[in-house]
Amino acid sequence: MDLKLKGKTALITGSSSGIGYAIALGLAKEGVKVYINGRSQQTLDKAIEKIQNEVKDAKVEGIIADFSKVKDVNALIEKLPEVDILVNNVGVYGDQPFETTDDEKWMLDYEINVMSGVRLSRHYAPRMRDNDWGRIIFISSESAINIPDDMILYGVTKTAYLALSRGLAKYLKGTNVTVNAVLPGPTLADGTKEMFEQIAADHNVSVEEAPAVFIREKRPSSIIQRFATTEEVANMVVYVASPLSSATTGAALRVDGGVVDASF
Repeated sequence: MDLKLKGKTALITGSSSGIGYAIALGLAKEGVKVYINGRSQQTLDKAIEKIQNEVKDAKVEGIIADFSKVKDVNALIEKLPEVDILVNNVGVYGDQPFETTDDEKWMLDYEINVMSGVRLSRHYAPRMRDNDWGRIIFISSESAINIPDDMILYGVTKTAYLALSRGLAKYLKGTNVTVNAVLPGPTLADGTKEMFEQIAADHNVSVEEAPAVFIREKRPSSIIQRFATTEEVANMVVYVASPLSSATTGAALRVDGGVVDASF
């Protein structure tokens, strides 16, 4: 299927690996010029090389930015003043016991997980509106609805993205700019390897068995009873980024394997 994306430009934050990388690769396959983002030139160079090896004639560039620093966000915007597609993917997570997570950690994660999307959308949305076309996509999480008791801070930041995406979609009503949130569930990515090793050690099972243990203990409501792949998440994002999704806006689109126990 031709998603009619050739010639578009996209910025995907936090995209040197994981879901962000898979989204960048998927968009590159559709002929989009992609700008990927990371915090070091080395990781960006590796990601660019991988995309170019997979996609002949891929148009891909890297931009270094640490989204905990406003000056880095401003520098990125100065370097890339306009895009057709903005994917707010960058984020941090991890075990965060509520009683020992201090204000500094709350503010740091909020800066990265929420304010990164606020600042970039605030810049790009008016330009998309002026061009009467654009796509803004926030990568939220099933944890925005299914708040995990061991990652309350993470869940709160991802819930903020649901409110932000819905409000921004309404702000841009009547235009050809759409705004949506995509909610992945448990997903196989670079960061899961260490987690699986810890689960294997704690439960005296093999690393290969660890994902099933996680699903059974942490996400028992999963319908697919497995982790999704980054490509499965990216497939949804690439479609939502395309002109074919023009009637989808203000939505929370789950790629969670049925973890959220709801029919909507």
